[in-house]
Amino acid sequence: MLKKLFFFLALILVATGIVGYRWIKGLTPEKIFQSSFVQEQVKKKLGDDGGEIMKIIPKFLGFTKPVTYLLLFENNTELRPGGGFIGSYAVVKVDNGKMQVVKIEGTETLDKNSPKEWKPEPPAQLKRHLGMGKWFFRDANWSPDFAVGAKKALELYKGEGGVEADNIDAVIGFTPTVLEQLVKITGPLTVDGIKFTSENITEKLEYEVEYGYDERGLVFNERKQIMQPLFHALLAGLKLDALSNWQKYLEIGKEMIKEKQLIFYAVDQNWQDELMKQDWAGRVKGYAGDYLLWVDANLAALKTDWVIKRDLQYKINLDKDGSLVATAEMTYNHTGKFDWRTTRYRTYARIFVPIGSELISYDGAMKWDRTAGKGEVEQGDELGKKWFGAFIAIEPGKTGKLSFTYKLPKAISDQLPNHLYTIFVQKQLGLTEMGLTIEPKFGTTTSTVLQADKKFEFYVD
Repeated sequence: MLKKLFFFLALILVATGIVGYRWIKGLTPEKIFQSSFVQEQVKKKLGDDGGEIMKIIPKFLGFTKPVTYLLLFENNTELRPGGGFIGSYAVVKVDNGKMQVVKIEGTETLDKNSPKEWKPEPPAQLKRHLGMGKWFFRDANWSPDFAVGAKKALELYKGEGGVEADNIDAVIGFTPTVLEQLVKITGPLTVDGIKFTSENITEKLEYEVEYGYDERGLVFNERKQIMQPLFHALLAGLKLDALSNWQKYLEIGKEMIKEKQLIFYAVDQNWQDELMKQDWAGRVKGYAGDYLLWVDANLAALKTDWVIKRDLQYKINLDKDGSLVATAEMTYNHTGKFDWRTTRYRTYARIFVPIGSELISYDGAMKWDRTAGKGEVEQGDELGKKWFGAFIAIEPGKTGKLSFTYKLPKAISDQLPNHLYTIFVQKQLGLTEMGLTIEPKFGTTTSTVLQADKKFEFYVD
């Protein structure tokens, strides 16, 4: 794939004259990517972001030095705060553009073989709702900030005896949404007689590792064997058409990063700083105005997130004393049914809001699924934010609502005399989209479909 890309870049320069061709022949792959001329050509096709991508590609492809990646396959049809349930993982080495797949397997295999004396304490919610006695690698991404989750993943991976644990340079998380987009370009992939398309790859993979393996005569421990040949088939497909579709791949990469389906963390702080500068790191961001992030954690609800339609309503009222009171209410519409893939939806939901916010009331929290008793709300400070959290369950074909009402800190209401109220809304990692309505008492209601982080401004009379 790299040879074809270099050939394509050479063609760009040949088009400018023989001098350009002679010039590129003398360059290393790293210098080609970093060339200001090449970056300008890419910018013309993809805009400024394309040029920035070209600057850091050499490091990702191991041209500056060999790199070892821990890849997390995060299933966003089973949402977790850091993107999705980590059902499988891979360790990949890249050296001068050449890739070596060291290992691909299901996380349950690593977790099952972890040392008995290794017993890190899990988050209270996982302990309570899933009965977990220790924190497993598969559940590492409990934080909505990818860097925090990646660090925990590396800690648990090492503690459980993962291969190359001491040599990991970076962690990459990606969801099935990325696979769907890639297969749209490569075309269908056939592996072990199974045809995967962009429309069915997520569902077929889930079926094969849950039920299909048995139909093919495999035992339970072999149920995720299909991941390795599928991964190689995808890589082969990418190599075949990298020359003709390079622009589409870069565009998909940009879009998937923007929509938080593809996220990166680097152990080296300088590299991590670059990722944060490009907004590739999946951070929970600091913001001086109002802030909102709603985070769901699917707790033993199969792959039900793919049939959950979310609509978040945010109301801001101005009290007589001049303080701002906000209500964040999520409506969950369960459009599925009981089957092999979906069940009642069980989620521990948290909202992250400005530090110093004070809870006033809440509604919709449950103690457990199929119970009538009102659940409690937990709260804490994390990532420079205040969070409130509660459990709720929604039966198939039903609608459930969970809301939190709280007073915003004085620092937010003090901004109103400047005649401008702003709020920054972040989308959860891995979530495909969410309906969002913002209703400020002092401005016009705004409704949108949130697919990426977005800032909203309202003029205050």
